Amino acid sequence: MAEYRDPHCDGAADEMPELSDDEDIEDDGEQWMEEEEDSQPVKVTCLFCDMLLSSVTATLQHCTAEHQVNLVDVIRKHSLDDYGYIKMINYIRSTKSDASCLTGLPDTPLPWESEDFLRPVLQDDPLLQIDPEELCEGSCLPSGAESHDAVQRREQAVEERVRRSEEALARSVDDLHKLQLLVQGLVMNAETSRSGNLGTVAELKEDEDEAYFSSYGHYSIHEEMLKDKVRTESYRDFMYRNPEVFRDKVVLDVGCGTGILSMFAARAGAKKVIAVDQSEIIYQAMDIVRSNQLEDKITLIKGRIEDIKLPVEKVDIIISEWMGYFLLFESMLDSILYARDLYLADGGSVYPDLCNISLAVVGDTQKHQERIAFWDDVYGFNMACMKKAVVPEASVEVVNEDTLICEPTVIQTIDCNNVCLSELEFASDFCLKITKTSDCTAIVGYFDIFFDKGCSNKVMFSTGPQVTNTHWKQTVFLLEKPFSVQAGEELQGKITVRKNKKDPRSLFVTFELRDRKLTYNLQ
Repeated sequence: MAEYRDPHCDGAADEMPELSDDEDIEDDGEQWMEEEEDSQPVKVTCLFCDMLLSSVTATLQHCTAEHQVNLVDVIRKHSLDDYGYIKMINYIRSTKSDASCLTGLPDTPLPWESEDFLRPVLQDDPLLQIDPEELCEGSCLPSGAESHDAVQRREQAVEERVRRSEEALARSVDDLHKLQLLVQGLVMNAETSRSGNLGTVAELKEDEDEAYFSSYGHYSIHEEMLKDKVRTESYRDFMYRNPEVFRDKVVLDVGCGTGILSMFAARAGAKKVIAVDQSEIIYQAMDIVRSNQLEDKITLIKGRIEDIKLPVEKVDIIISEWMGYFLLFESMLDSILYARDLYLADGGSVYPDLCNISLAVVGDTQKHQERIAFWDDVYGFNMACMKKAVVPEASVEVVNEDTLICEPTVIQTIDCNNVCLSELEFASDFCLKITKTSDCTAIVGYFDIFFDKGCSNKVMFSTGPQVTNTHWKQTVFLLEKPFSVQAGEELQGKITVRKNKKDPRSLFVTFELRDRKLTYNLQ
């Protein structure tokens, strides 16, 4: 691992202790044992139950006898090094997994590969204070020539070494995170000579995409989406009301999250469902699927759809809740099209299969005053220069239907079964018929979703301000300088939507209105 030196922490690298060699361990251990001769015996908490045992050795024997898990066998099977062993112990403790979680694991990826599992769950955990290599060689197991007390003394002798090593490891993990952010910033902002579609999601390396998937590892975002009844019940109704679409079909769920769409598909009659997600939430999805006795139908795979290989050659249906703000933000549709072109069988379908983007004019002088005109006088100070930074940032918020002053118009329709990746960047002329004389203070964008192909009971939902709000809300493009419009007028304009080449998950949206050219970013 390359050394990273934080310029704000001079000397930190010099202070970082190294793992001691054998001679250092012996000297430090003797001194430490002399100071701790009268200390209480160490107590070790079992990995799989609440039992306290008198030593690491007793704990290992207890796990083998009572829980049928031989940790030495697990270490050997997966060739775990020091870090891998530490992450395994902390994973089991943090997730409160039962012993069965260690049986039948794939060779890769292992569920504890995240660097988060390097942080100890229990303070001074004795199970983190042994060398897995020595453990596999049997040197930590008792023999006829070595008493229980001798094993305990040796465990105590290395505790100080491990404590110092853990401190060093914590600093190293922190430095590694800073280094990753630094490198990501350099990569995303540097000029690139990649061939093909510059900056497309499929070309992103896993570490470049880490921030995106990490955001979906948090439970709160999944709770928000599940509680969005418009969104979740539309998917449910589409599948439950059209069982003929799913009966005996093989289904791929891209970005499965908690697995709710996969379980809907299984209950709707799918023969097999393959659920894929790169974020850490997939481990909870595995538990959820087991809790609902659907593990015989649903297979979960951790990874980006662009990086993994499915256990089947073709699927009949691809389902996904891929929509972002203004429909295309986050560029997850790119991944759906990748999966479609690689795995969808002839005659199969992506669902939702149709979607569109609409625009409308907003006349809300009060909101404009609060957001834009506010900067003209801030506690008696002129901060109008801030408008140049504030205006280009598109906002996501709920728009009051009463502030709409035109008839909405659809500016782009997408057929997910036929659209090409290049068509997700587009330009479109539009005409908005004004219904109320007012000042135009903003343009609002939203999208509609349709489950249509082959459905006897078609389902759709909208994210517009005229209907029940969803977690997508609406996307608002505020004007720095409003202009007047008259009832009956047709406001002509042009919109261009393109990806940010340095960050293909974000968007640039440009409007041409009344001889003005206004560019906004959505990130």
